[in-house]
Amino acid sequence: MRPRNIISNLIILLGLALLLACTRPVPVTTVASTNQNAAATPQANQSAGSGIEQEATPVQLEPVAFDLDRGQEIGFVYEAFLSPQQEPGEEEDTPALTPEEFLSTAPSVPRNERTSRGHGVLRFTSDLSRVYVDVMVENVNPEDVVMFHIHCGRPDMLGPILIDFGLTGDIQENLADGVFSVVITNEDIETTSASSHGAVGAFTIGCPVVAGLPGDTKTIAGMEYIARQGELYFNLHTKGQTFYGDMRGQLHLVEE
Repeated sequence: MRPRNIISNLIILLGLALLLACTRPVPVTTVASTNQNAAATPQANQSAGSGIEQEATPVQLEPVAFDLDRGQEIGFVYEAFLSPQQEPGEEEDTPALTPEEFLSTAPSVPRNERTSRGHGVLRFTSDLSRVYVDVMVENVNPEDVVMFHIHCGRPDMLGPILIDFGLTGDIQENLADGVFSVVITNEDIETTSASSHGAVGAFTIGCPVVAGLPGDTKTIAGMEYIARQGELYFNLHTKGQTFYGDMRGQLHLVEE
């Protein structure tokens, strides 16, 4: 082949290569997508920025509906079902050194043979200024009742006296119809506490607000706190069951 022909062929091939390079399709979608994302980014940044800069709308609260009279309405309610079986001992187990005022003056009857029973309710006002006490009893002769108390203590414990109902009036007269009812205030707690005399009174009267810590209960609020701990109980004492009591009932909160 002649040199002139070789040069001509090379020129033709070079021209074809340039032509193919110029006619190759451009990736339009990629460019368009890039431009679209670039255009959307400022909007997204602006939206995010505006969200941070905006202040939270304050919550509109309803005005408080004050009602001072509700303080005298009934708030917490506690109840107990009294039975001889809750007494932690028989009268024959009375300690030898028990003071005479706590000794039985009539024949005692074993717990499992006694048929006495009762249902007691404590209703505290919402402002804890007073508590309404109502107790119904059956198979107990009111004339045999010698003492009626609210004690503080856990089940099976002989706890000190918080309320001595004998200081609020005649127990036997109040129980004549089978239902004992009385309203208790701070003064009744203070009166019971002040009735203690000598070493015996120091151990039998007055309930600490928190067991093991100094400071006796002085208010209805303190009484309700002890009841909430499950450490308050009724105890009805008769001539035949004077030391331990004829029947006892641990108080518990009435769930609505």
